[in-house]
Amino acid sequence: MKLDQPHFIDGKWVAGQGECRMPVHNASTEEVMAELVSASTSQTEQAIVAARRAFDSWSQTPVEARCALIDKVVAGLKARTDDMALTIANEVGMPLKMANMIQVGGPIFNWSNAAKVARAFEWEETVGNSLVVREAIGVVSCITPWNFPLNQITLKVAPALAAGCTVILKPSEIAPLNAILLTEIIEAAGFPPGVFNLVHGTGPEVGELMVSHPAVDMVSFTGSTRAGRRIGELAAQTIKRVALELGGKSASLVLPDADLEAAIKGTVNACMLNSGQTCSAHTRLLLPQDQYEAAKPLIAQAIRKLTLGPSLDENTRLGPLVSATQRDRVLAMIEKGLAEGGELIVGGPERPAFEKGYFVQPTAIRVQPQHTLAREEIFGPVLVVLTYQDEEEAIRIANNTPYGLGGGVWSRDEDHAVAVARKIRTGQVDINGAPFNARAPFGGYKQSGNGRENGVYGFEEFLEYKALQFKPKDKAA
Repeated sequence: MKLDQPHFIDGKWVAGQGECRMPVHNASTEEVMAELVSASTSQTEQAIVAARRAFDSWSQTPVEARCALIDKVVAGLKARTDDMALTIANEVGMPLKMANMIQVGGPIFNWSNAAKVARAFEWEETVGNSLVVREAIGVVSCITPWNFPLNQITLKVAPALAAGCTVILKPSEIAPLNAILLTEIIEAAGFPPGVFNLVHGTGPEVGELMVSHPAVDMVSFTGSTRAGRRIGELAAQTIKRVALELGGKSASLVLPDADLEAAIKGTVNACMLNSGQTCSAHTRLLLPQDQYEAAKPLIAQAIRKLTLGPSLDENTRLGPLVSATQRDRVLAMIEKGLAEGGELIVGGPERPAFEKGYFVQPTAIRVQPQHTLAREEIFGPVLVVLTYQDEEEAIRIANNTPYGLGGGVWSRDEDHAVAVARKIRTGQVDINGAPFNARAPFGGYKQSGNGRENGVYGFEEFLEYKALQFKPKDKAA
């Protein structure tokens, strides 16, 4: 891995010339795995200029030729799955077996599906006397997070490249090593210089230039709502398209007739995936008031089954958080929830018995709708439990948040569950624990962002419309 030259600009690996030195920590051991030097402002601009220069040729490259290169990326990821999974397990803390299936398996599917979508896409249609064509939007700045690092890169870069856009990628400085591995695979696939560029750095030093630069046509960002607001402000100065996938506070609403044990087990798993570091995690469990006492032992039992440990331990079901900062923030949130009067069901703020690693006990707390933990994103292994008196109150609680990304409804009557799901203001709702669908649109309402990822819906984010008008032909006399 090219740690001494971690930036890939205009087809060449280069050393960083920026002011920041960025250590990358192993989440389970706290050891420094690597240290990268950030890109300078000049290098970031070089990457943008390279992408701009490469766009005309790349956007006119036949779709099949673009997709053939993406096919090579798929093959490269398959060949390096073990290396990639190990890297992400160490960077992020997800248990290795799960990292292999989710953190790498998902991106392999999504790279492949981007090519499949592009090949099947209807690029032109006739509407009256117009030919409506779809064209690549242009140069895209992709800024990605650390929690599912490779997949969030993939959901931006793969469809952008398939659509004919050129790309500058800035991965999270907390988990950047997987991006270097991916870039090695992209380089080996043979993309032309400038089509894909990789720069590392902080938001203020690198990210803000990528967002505000007039040569950039679109920004695709996944991260915090706070950062999303800043990106929207900067991008508005040059009127560029912005796709934002931000925070979440998703509700899992258990209706009175639901299978309570199945609903609790499914909700706990949907909350605790990746140690709760999932934007769409089902972090609020909404229960009928009269079922709460019966639910408490089931919640505790489901959470205690999640064996906490280092990411490379084969017995681990729940790994550490990604960083000391994240761990301390989550612990502070747990303490705040208890200080506000929350009822501890299981877990708590006490540190687990590990000498090293950013560990937090998986925790469940009953809170009230006005409490901080009922409204603010925690982004850790914490399930908050709320109770309701009737269905109307349940829907009101589910919608009582500035976010709207994911959620779930549980009922033995599927039609009833669907009717309730339609009333929840959120981008995705799982009915009775249904699995994630990587072809369905993923994105949020309200402060969870705008735009969609996955499948054809994510692909179309990177396209513009153009209408070519023709004079109607004279009818024969």
